[in-house]
Amino acid sequence: MSHTFLLESGAWVLEGSWLDKAQVSVPCKGAIIIGWEEQSWFSLQMKLVFPQSMPRYGNFNKNPHITFHYKGNIATGRPQYAFVLKRSDVEKIEGEGWITDYSIIQRYWVLGSNMRLHGVETFYHLEENTYHLTSIMMTGNNLLYTLEAILQRHR
Repeated sequence: MSHTFLLESGAWVLEGSWLDKAQVSVPCKGAIIIGWEEQSWFSLQMKLVFPQSMPRYGNFNKNPHITFHYKGNIATGRPQYAFVLKRSDVEKIEGEGWITDYSIIQRYWVLGSNMRLHGVETFYHLEENTYHLTSIMMTGNNLLYTLEAILQRHR
């Protein structure tokens, strides 16, 4: 199986729901743009947009959107890669990813976080241009939020 997400440049739309620690499920929409530089460097820019009525907790979700800026390196023929991530609500994030037959799995950790923030994302390949995203962020051993969404390639 050949992945079309992340391994190819392109634009994707996202629609799903965000569930926070207070168990409030909120719909969200977004867009993703993936670009490649040289042979092995990728950039992924994502923006999640929430309804204005979304509750705000702590440092998270003070704005009606969150932006993500990934920069990573995938060596040719290798199923593992490394990346850095800057989010509008959290900075200085590093991570690693694995490309498997059916999924792209990423784990990340926030540098210098006294809350011990870390997370996992799985992009599961449903069809050629459709993926299911599951993303969680944790503080220590506790879930902080989850995001589930369907990604569709934008044409």
